[in-house]
Amino acid sequence: MSEIKLEHLVKKYGDGFAAVNDVSLDIRDGEFMILVGPSGCGKSTLLRMVVGLEDITSGDLHINGERVNDKAPRDRNLAMVFQNYALYPHLSVYENIAFPLRLQRSRHPEPEIDEMVRRAAGLLELEEHLERKPANLSGGQRQRVAMGRALVRDADAFLFDEPLSNLDAKLRGQMRTEIARIQRRLGTTTIYVTHDQTEAMTLGDRVAVLRRGILQQCASPRELYEQPVNLFVAGFIGSPPMNFLPGRVEGDVLHLPIGDVPLPEAARAAATGHDLLIAGIRPELFEDASVLDRSRQAGGVLVDLDIDVTEWLGNELYAYVPYEPDPAVRAKLDELDRDLDGEGMRTQLVVSLDAQSRVRDGDRARLWFDPARMHLFDPESGVTLTRDEEVAARLDAENEDLRQGSLERARRAADRAVPA
Repeated sequence: MSEIKLEHLVKKYGDGFAAVNDVSLDIRDGEFMILVGPSGCGKSTLLRMVVGLEDITSGDLHINGERVNDKAPRDRNLAMVFQNYALYPHLSVYENIAFPLRLQRSRHPEPEIDEMVRRAAGLLELEEHLERKPANLSGGQRQRVAMGRALVRDADAFLFDEPLSNLDAKLRGQMRTEIARIQRRLGTTTIYVTHDQTEAMTLGDRVAVLRRGILQQCASPRELYEQPVNLFVAGFIGSPPMNFLPGRVEGDVLHLPIGDVPLPEAARAAATGHDLLIAGIRPELFEDASVLDRSRQAGGVLVDLDIDVTEWLGNELYAYVPYEPDPAVRAKLDELDRDLDGEGMRTQLVVSLDAQSRVRDGDRARLWFDPARMHLFDPESGVTLTRDEEVAARLDAENEDLRQGSLERARRAADRAVPA
């Protein structure tokens, strides 16, 4: 069992700045937990508190039921993979992987060290590189060496601090697959820090989204995407990001910059008492009406929009539609843009259309979307008004069932691979 429990963790520096502010998480045995958020949100600081490289100002950290606040890093039995790999340039790949074992020479005789190093090298496809030095390896190979050094430690948990940020896009995709495969095969509890939401969505069993040191939501990738708790989570998760449109409520109609939308029955209760809302619509929810089967258009809304710019990517088409935001919500949207590391670009709707669409720059296009899949947010607090707690609970339960099933399959595969 390797469970990690964070209870109200706080990290304050000498000037009173709270880099981590009252974060609580229960990380389950064998779980792949992602800490994600924009630069400066406190995710790396939180990871360093877990491993013992940062002192805990207040709160409790438990590993396997034991409080470890005052334990030194070497006594927590955690293996960390750093962003810069932290390899010894004068040592071979073999000796880099063996290094943590040689520090415990009394526990590991030489034949055992050799067996453990070669087993890790085989798992990471490094057998041919054991005698090479780090300077003669590619970035992906160096990353695998750093992972190998963590693997041989037989640690209670693996901790990764933005391990793929120094790799190019193609190699990042390959290494994501490798890390996911190894984690599933070993079933080791893992905490992984990244600012890349693609890594978060593809790797994590659950994802903890942080903002200014405060935990916003911890849930499965699907729940974060479909049932975000607030504007920040909705805007951070998804690429291209969710569109946020100011909406004026009049009866059962929501007046948006792109047209008037009838409020679905489930959204009417959420809109009660609000004259102004922020509507969130994912780019992929829009369809080009000219290529959409008429039988699918029932229950949706058609809007005619002037397309400014298009980007055809082969498998999909992005179209951009500028609009003027309501002055009453501009400050809130500007604040959100800054928190999401935005560049203050002009306000525009982004739609992701089927590659068959012939919409091009300057066209007036008729687009369709289903308002039942639209999110509504309070413009002052940013809280999601249309979040369905029952759906969120079902998604969480489904995710845990899938995680347990995946771990069980990996364990059975590992048992079959062991020679008799």
